Amino acid sequence: MTDLPQPTPGVFEGREHQLPVRIYYEDTDFSGIVYHANYLRYFERGRSDFFRMIGISHTALHKADTAFAIVRMELDFKRAARIDDALVVRTTYDRVKGPRLFVSQRITRGDELICQAAGEAVCITLDGRPRKPTAEMLAQMAPWLEV
Repeated sequence: MTDLPQPTPGVFEGREHQLPVRIYYEDTDFSGIVYHANYLRYFERGRSDFFRMIGISHTALHKADTAFAIVRMELDFKRAARIDDALVVRTTYDRVKGPRLFVSQRITRGDELICQAAGEAVCITLDGRPRKPTAEMLAQMAPWLEV
């Protein structure tokens, strides 16, 4: 057992999950700017840690024959992020409709908007068929959805 702190899964401020992310050399392209595809990774971490924070475990979902597939992701790049930047991935799940989960995300550096995304995930079985989220999952998500 180690006394080292565990990685942070972030915090909630109202309905918004906030996950701090540091930019490392490996995140950048030859110009020193974050490579555009890496923003998808940061958004994925935000969505995953949102679930972790509300008590939904991907390991437990897997055991329950449940996973997610991203079927739509619209990104707007506003500013460049660079090596050593401290960013915050901000995630809100807006609503659930059948097997679909609608999510809004932003990445900020202080008060500056770096990138924003509107996405749609589909809850699926492990063999790829759409399924509605379980009643337990919906109950855990309910306090965080738009009213």
